Amino acid sequence: MHVLLVTKGHPFEKGPFFDLFDSLDGIEHTHVEQPAAQVFFDPELARDYDAFVCYDMPGIRFHPDGPEFLTPPQRFCERFLELLESGFGFVFLHHALASWPAWPEFAEIVGGRFLYLPGDVRGRSCPDSGYRHQVKHRVNVVDAAHPITAGLPKSFEITDELYLAQVFEDDVHPLLRSGYAFTRDNFYSAARAVRDGRMYDNSGWEHDDSSNLIGWVKRYRRSPICYLQCGDDPVAWASAEFRMLLGNAIRWVASEDAHAWAKAA
Repeated sequence: MHVLLVTKGHPFEKGPFFDLFDSLDGIEHTHVEQPAAQVFFDPELARDYDAFVCYDMPGIRFHPDGPEFLTPPQRFCERFLELLESGFGFVFLHHALASWPAWPEFAEIVGGRFLYLPGDVRGRSCPDSGYRHQVKHRVNVVDAAHPITAGLPKSFEITDELYLAQVFEDDVHPLLRSGYAFTRDNFYSAARAVRDGRMYDNSGWEHDDSSNLIGWVKRYRRSPICYLQCGDDPVAWASAEFRMLLGNAIRWVASEDAHAWAKAA
């Protein structure tokens, strides 16, 4: 298999990250950074790949006084939607949930939204999202029959970053839930960090309890989509369970079964 691996927009440790992808049996990757990667979101150019893996966060430019949200180029949006209409598999990882905040349809494609600043999601005003690094938590498999969870134990521990964010549970098929408590007191405000320069702070910040769903699949147009919240840093990348999840997810979104499942809707 040959996948296009898309990065940039959020810092990460490159050596261990590419070691992770080199370890995946039977999966080769071509790495392209944003914004150059945008040209590949096209039905013709995507034909050279079995799937895309997005570990990127385009559409945000960080400044000392807060983030700037960029509108994606119209031609990019059109080609991306044409690619989804053609039936093409995507795996979105971790901070990709925050991508293209000025393009509401992107959240519909992925199945949720991480907000760096308060904003509207599906016509509802929402607070900025929460984050918490290096959380040791238990992951519970809620669909053991799905190919993405094949070979995994019913539950396992991982140390990773978690998000208190918007998840469109009614529109996705759940795979993984965390045993961590997704409540305001257990997370820090994203806006405090990127706008106010106050990391690890939740003073004066309010957020409703959020979904503990951290892995799902969904259809968008005729394409199979997988989102995994796991995958923040080398500690998580070294997890045998995460490596199995990632390999399974890539193989599934590229499979004939996944494409038939997506097109059947």
